[in-house]
Amino acid sequence: MGKPTGFMEYSRKTVSDRPAAERIADFNEFHVHLDEKERQEQGARCMDCGIPFCQSNFGCPVDNLIPEWNDLIYRGEWDEAWKRLMKTNNFPEYTGRVCPAPCESACVLGINEPAVTIKDNECTIIDKAYDNGLMQPRIPTVRTGKRVAVVGSGPAGLAAADQLNQAGHLVTVYERDDRIGGLLMYGIPNMKLDKRLVEKRNGIMAAEGIEFCPGVEVGRDIAPQRLMEEYDAVLLACGSTRPRDLPVPGRELAGIHFAMDFLSSSTRSVLNGSAPEISARGKHVIVIGGGDTGNDCIGTSARHGCRSLKNFELLPKPAAARTAEYPWPVYPRLFKSDYGHEEIETVSGADPREYSILTKEFIGDGAGRVKALRTVRVAWKKERGERPTMEEIPGSEEEWPADLVLLAMGFLGPEAQVAESLGVELDERSNFRASFGEHATSIPKVFAAGDARRGQSLVVWAIKEGRLAAREIDRYLMGDTLLP
Repeated sequence: MGKPTGFMEYSRKTVSDRPAAERIADFNEFHVHLDEKERQEQGARCMDCGIPFCQSNFGCPVDNLIPEWNDLIYRGEWDEAWKRLMKTNNFPEYTGRVCPAPCESACVLGINEPAVTIKDNECTIIDKAYDNGLMQPRIPTVRTGKRVAVVGSGPAGLAAADQLNQAGHLVTVYERDDRIGGLLMYGIPNMKLDKRLVEKRNGIMAAEGIEFCPGVEVGRDIAPQRLMEEYDAVLLACGSTRPRDLPVPGRELAGIHFAMDFLSSSTRSVLNGSAPEISARGKHVIVIGGGDTGNDCIGTSARHGCRSLKNFELLPKPAAARTAEYPWPVYPRLFKSDYGHEEIETVSGADPREYSILTKEFIGDGAGRVKALRTVRVAWKKERGERPTMEEIPGSEEEWPADLVLLAMGFLGPEAQVAESLGVELDERSNFRASFGEHATSIPKVFAAGDARRGQSLVVWAIKEGRLAAREIDRYLMGDTLLP
């Protein structure tokens, strides 16, 4: 805990943001952090709650020692706070920036007061560690001689690689993109997660002995069977990368793109100093789908200089506060304005979101490009004990101008080529079948973790899965394991 009376003395204070009109002019991170005294006060708000639900199944998936490092923040013991943080989380520099913080939803103080700023506290600890020179390579002193191939360099693959390398195994990470990081590099925009930080963390892991192979696609540039022959274990952590499509009339028109294609194109342009292949500049943009990916498309379009933007969400507008459907400490679905919504509202004067709206047709301009969308409003009904159903509202048809449409409706599982070539079984949701905690697939010495195993999820869950998979791979290789 922090100061015994801190939660009564100090109010919640989060990081502030650069003004929206200013920050949309660049792709730099836009949070303005508190000074050290203010951050210590935020650590002091962690109360002696008896049972810290922030660390429970409702809270932090990686079991961060939250009350411990909140207390250390309050006491100004930053180096020790960093040591406690790194015991459970390989990448707090990522989760401290992009995690939706289920730990805060489960904070006991949050029952009747604003929760502790756990996510901001975590980010401050790791940023100070970088500034103070604590984040240095930890080169293993003993090597086992065992070789492990990791397919995919997202947070699950990197967390597993980090753990296995520290256990003394020789780890090679294969990534089909030109840079290491997977979702961290190309799925999350630079203003949310600076790629220089990703490169710096990758550099530390490379110095520790992990071999990175970017630009190598397993199944095209190297046969999966070759991995089976050359390595003692293989981990499939290639993500959930098949996007959900919208097969309505006009889908074949040019100007309709999946969200990740748009976001990765934009990030490449930022990193390479070139124009994006898919640009929103001067265009009427419609983003179909909410969530973090939809919001990232909104913020990126604002930075490109879009002419207008609308965001369509099939579901109804969420409640502003917890309802009986989302009691404490479960993570609630609540209405919130994220950075992209605020930026478009600043530019246009209106919230871009339209709820309970269904796209019926893409309309072309006669030359093969999309020029508009036709929609209808829907009404949702839910009977007790039944799944929600929707009905179209007669007479609610509308037409919206659009010359760039971005589909951000989630993902359907991993691409099947690697699994098919190895004979790995899939589950009913087309993910790699491997039970949670064991992570072994149907093929001996082949393991799976992250979104490829559990489906589309959070970065923090990917880290958890990577750590658990590494533990089981180490046990498989050595007969026992000391990995946490």
